[in-house]
Amino acid sequence: MKEKWKTLVLSSIIICLCIALLRYPQQSFEAAVRGLHMWWDVVFPSLLPFFVVSEILIGFGVVHFLGVLLEPFMRPLFKVPGIGGFVWAMGMASGYPAGAKLTARLKQQQQLSAVEAERLVSFTNSSNPLFIFGAISVGFFHNPNIGIILALSHYLGNICVGMMMRFHGKDDAAHVVKQKKGIFRQAFRAMHETRLKHRQAIGKLLGDAVRSSIQTLFMIGGFIILFSVLNKLLYMTNMTNVLASIVQHGLAIFQLPSELSVPLIAGMFEITLGSQMASEATNATLLQKVIVTSFILAFGGFSVQAQVASILAEANIRFQPFFIARICHGLFAAFFASLLWKPLYVEPFEAGETWPVWLPQTGVQWSITYVHWLEQYGFFITATACLVYLLITFRREKPPA
Repeated sequence: MKEKWKTLVLSSIIICLCIALLRYPQQSFEAAVRGLHMWWDVVFPSLLPFFVVSEILIGFGVVHFLGVLLEPFMRPLFKVPGIGGFVWAMGMASGYPAGAKLTARLKQQQQLSAVEAERLVSFTNSSNPLFIFGAISVGFFHNPNIGIILALSHYLGNICVGMMMRFHGKDDAAHVVKQKKGIFRQAFRAMHETRLKHRQAIGKLLGDAVRSSIQTLFMIGGFIILFSVLNKLLYMTNMTNVLASIVQHGLAIFQLPSELSVPLIAGMFEITLGSQMASEATNATLLQKVIVTSFILAFGGFSVQAQVASILAEANIRFQPFFIARICHGLFAAFFASLLWKPLYVEPFEAGETWPVWLPQTGVQWSITYVHWLEQYGFFITATACLVYLLITFRREKPPA
């Protein structure tokens, strides 16, 4: 009976979605173009290098080298293997959903148990600093100082999630690696043995890396476009306001204005739109806007979560722990944003400092420049990569003469 109700609900939602598409074709088209533009010009060229490099590092065994070195740090703190440190670093540098892709890849190679994969993916998916500083703090808030608070609260929240998820599930003794003396020698041996075990020609390894990465990015692009349209249809059918009227009661508990309920709902579907709407709210203080934006960035949006769910399903990793971790991350990030507001923004402003003396400006300025560069040249990078992908696919599928 339960499955019948599930079928009825899902089919009803799909039918309503189709009716809304027919009712608002122009708005749906504009939303799809907006999603395509975001993926083509920004997401694809920014993620592709990280995906390709990650695949190559895994193929050469460098990940296992780093895994042995990081085992004494990652295992006691997060109860995951040392290779989780590589996933964490790449996920932080490249952003959503790199952490999920790398976790699934290592799980498929049996480098992670099911429980370790669920723990690892819960805290290795995050927004990258380029997006936080370039798009959010400068692009929407027009204030680079906001990026400091958003970034610190985001990554501190992720660490708290990782430490919380260490208590998730039971450990598999077969995956616990005992450390021996001579850790560098052991790390090199692990890298060498992995390279010999998966010996491939450099050309084939590079081709496989490009092909796998672009296939994943195509999937990501589809979800971005889909949820861009879905978000627009919810707004056109007034469903966003209906959901916002429910959410505003929860915001009142945290003394946040009801005006931020609509940006919060929009951000729960798509990060960029929700963050932009939060930054433009008129009847909210800057601190309140930052708190809601911090939650949106940490929650990730259903668009990102759908991408992660699709990737995790390929490796038989459960999605439910990841979803719970995202809610916890949002709450942690919002808490840290409110906690860091006075020491990192109010006090420096009152002291006449335009920038914290302990934080170098060059990194932030570089991230802003990089985002602008992507907006100008991202189109050509994506077009070139797609052409290379077609050539690789054509050569592999071409029957031998």
